[in-house]
Amino acid sequence: MAEIFQSIINFFNHPVFIIVGGVTVTLGFLGIIYKILCWTFGITPIVIRLGIALWKRKVAIFGSADAYASLEATLTDSGIFKKSIHITSDNVDKAKSETIFLVDWETFGDKIDQVFTARTNHQTAIVIFAKPASIPNDKMADIANRANTVVVNFRGRLLNDILTSLITTSYEKN
Repeated sequence: MAEIFQSIINFFNHPVFIIVGGVTVTLGFLGIIYKILCWTFGITPIVIRLGIALWKRKVAIFGSADAYASLEATLTDSGIFKKSIHITSDNVDKAKSETIFLVDWETFGDKIDQVFTARTNHQTAIVIFAKPASIPNDKMADIANRANTVVVNFRGRLLNDILTSLITTSYEKN
């Protein structure tokens, strides 16, 4: 019985098996390192951008006092957002330094052109919260042709669209 085991061991000690085993282990190790690097370089930039976006950026909420209170509660109740500023029709210029706008269509829809002109560059994201079918087709076509602009009608979707806008628009220090 010992001779059978010894002949099996001798068979697998052949130089071909040693070379194939060494090459396989080396390729497996390099494959694992490659996957770790791909994952790191793929995920890290997104995590850093989202971290900076949540840490440094404030959401400028355009709307009446009631709309502001309701939308701010939605943002702060999520536990993700801490800062927001209230923008009324009197102080639209106050929002020029902010990089993400949240517009309540019901109270600010007639002043949407002011909001678009308050945007200093096309990196500023505009999220419009509107009830279904409340935006006229001509305004919807105008909104659809603008960069980094989203129309949303559900509060849960609102948080998702704001987070996506934070990730996709770059943060530039003012």
